[in-house]
Amino acid sequence: MTTDSAALTLQKAHVGVIVPAVNRVCEQQFHAYAPATLGVHTMRARIAGKWSRPIEDLAGEIRMATEYLAECGPDLLVYNCTASSMKEGPAGERRILEIMREVADIEAVSTSAMVSEAFTELGVKSVVVISPYPNNNDILSYLETTGIDVARNVALGLPAAGYGAVTPERWRDIARENDVKEADAIFLSCAATTQIEAVAAIEAELGKPVVNSNQAVLWGCLKRLRPKLGPLAPMPHLGSLMKSLERDGARN
Repeated sequence: MTTDSAALTLQKAHVGVIVPAVNRVCEQQFHAYAPATLGVHTMRARIAGKWSRPIEDLAGEIRMATEYLAECGPDLLVYNCTASSMKEGPAGERRILEIMREVADIEAVSTSAMVSEAFTELGVKSVVVISPYPNNNDILSYLETTGIDVARNVALGLPAAGYGAVTPERWRDIARENDVKEADAIFLSCAATTQIEAVAAIEAELGKPVVNSNQAVLWGCLKRLRPKLGPLAPMPHLGSLMKSLERDGARN
């Protein structure tokens, strides 16, 4: 038996993830951080960057990506793009999931919903928003609608192809430079960055929780699929959000 085939036999649950075509990092991060018992399968779609447009105009692309992912029989589907899942507010996010559910009879979640769920889990009411986007207008509107106060807003104004070039050390520095006492947490917004690698370092330095898009999605997947996955090893490198899974496991 080869190493690859041995790894496949460990997989007890599977998740299908729609990622923007421009995203260079998502697959590597999920495969690096997900437990060996979780199979992660991705499908690229033209839903962000230069392809950003109203959700109804994205419907065909979302349907096609969902159809392809459904072929591998995942236990859960994820629409993993923070910007496009937040851009039309909670109603737009619900419409994305409706489109996916029209195609496949499989539970589906989005990045925006997982971020909101993470804030609830951590008791977060106010955040510093940090992103690589040209602006955070859609993010701020979504957070306001869902009851989260933005204590400081930081958008780096980078081109989409440059999101992944910002190092984890730089994200840590930006968080430190922009933290304010009024914020309960730091929100590192974007699924196409190295932000997830900075989570633990920022929490250690600032003493408050950090939520990142890919971290929140992975947490949400593990939370939902835990009955199939079984006991999970601690993941301290992914911050305090993941510790909630340890607490849930202890209660069970």
